[in-house]
Amino acid sequence: MDAAVTTPRFTEGTAAEPPRTHLSLLRSTWLSGAVILASGISAGVFAWYVVATHRHLDAARSDLALALLVIGLTVASFGLWYGYSRLLSSRFDLPLEEMLRGDAWSYAPLIGLWLYLFNMPPSLTSASELAGGLLLLCLAAKIGLLARHQAMMHHVATVFVATRLPLIIIAPLASIVIGQRQGQHWSAAHGLLDVWGRWDAQHYLTIATDGYQGKDMAFFPLYPYLVHVLGGLIGDHLTAGLVISNLAFFAALAYLYSLVKLEFGDDTIAYHAIFYTAIFPTAIFFSAVYTESLFFALTVASVYYARRGNYITSGVFGALASLTRVEGVLTAIPLAYEMWRGWKERHDTSLARGVIGLAVVPMGLFGYMAYLYAIVGDPLFFLKIQHHWNRHLAAPWVSIYNTFKEFVGYPLASSGSINHLIELAFTFAFLALMVVAFRTLRPSYAWYFAASLLVPMSTASLMSMPRFVLVIFPAFMLMAIWGRNPLINSAIVSLSLPLLGLFTVLFADWYWLA
Repeated sequence: MDAAVTTPRFTEGTAAEPPRTHLSLLRSTWLSGAVILASGISAGVFAWYVVATHRHLDAARSDLALALLVIGLTVASFGLWYGYSRLLSSRFDLPLEEMLRGDAWSYAPLIGLWLYLFNMPPSLTSASELAGGLLLLCLAAKIGLLARHQAMMHHVATVFVATRLPLIIIAPLASIVIGQRQGQHWSAAHGLLDVWGRWDAQHYLTIATDGYQGKDMAFFPLYPYLVHVLGGLIGDHLTAGLVISNLAFFAALAYLYSLVKLEFGDDTIAYHAIFYTAIFPTAIFFSAVYTESLFFALTVASVYYARRGNYITSGVFGALASLTRVEGVLTAIPLAYEMWRGWKERHDTSLARGVIGLAVVPMGLFGYMAYLYAIVGDPLFFLKIQHHWNRHLAAPWVSIYNTFKEFVGYPLASSGSINHLIELAFTFAFLALMVVAFRTLRPSYAWYFAASLLVPMSTASLMSMPRFVLVIFPAFMLMAIWGRNPLINSAIVSLSLPLLGLFTVLFADWYWLA
């Protein structure tokens, strides 16, 4: 992805350090090497202990497994450490020695695997959870190293931490302190992590655990499948969902930053775009066990690669998006525009590659339809089951009319009227942004904006619209352009942050939000 980088410390034409031999590198990085050695040994002993205690190996096989795992994982740790550091050194034109020293500490959390050996009695579930948590710390440390040397990664990491950390604190506190509503607020298995499994998250967790049943078929399979796979590895589906959602959101911010930077060539606009996305009032769903973060990452990635002329790659990401939510097929709109424009400007292979990419986009949807046909005999069952939520195909204005009619039918101060008022407010705000998009943004973004907004409006209901508009990234492009004005920037931030806090509390306490 395109991104600005910090000024190289050693550039051509300047005095650089003389080449270092491998032996001199080892001598100067002996402490870092010791960390890698300790990490590799820890990983090897941990893996052996889990295998030995759950496979019931005899003495000879146990000793052989110990030797192979310790040696193998230690060698692998050194190889990954050196290879990754060398890649960063080449990418950012920085001394290899500095990269080796910095990256070594990203392996240090693995030393914590020794804790498992003192957890009696041992269980494979606790082993998986411990390993998964420590690996996330390793990944966070590597991202931190990247953030030191790349502007895009620095901005993305800053926004991610600055917005997700408060939500991690606010949501559990709201569940404990605010008046309890009916519903499970925490469990012995997950504690306060249950706060991230509200409402639709229950459907995804059920699919990941037990497969598709009844109305769960309204939910597309990629996200629950990933939860199922990772949950099987670490022993817990809720934790797996949280990991997938937050990693996908981080990737989404990185792609959005790169796309906005590519379009406008301005780091300030790119930073504002990801910041406004992360503090949007319903951005709580990016961190919950919902598809929003994965869908957002896949759609922005698809449009990014279409904009770069990588049409087949764009089509692959579009197919994954259409396997996540039916609206993923809408990525074909910007892909078709960029393909046509690329062919018109260059008269090269753009048309052929674009046609292939366009053909790939709906494959995710077709795959799920084939699955539904195989199990229930109806490839459109995901649409028909929507009647459970009083949804059916209708003109976009029908949903506005129905919502307004329900709004006036409730007492003014009731929760029902407030919910409908919020749905109408978000819908009209994004309709206004959509009109402006056609005058301000590239046509591929504007048409994608219009389709992404009008499709969910064409279900005779505005239910969940505050969440559906969350993934319409061209809206945040517009806000970022306007946000260069300090007054408008202050207005966006001062409106978004309190609402995000309020919506987080409502979500944590089982109030219907979107």
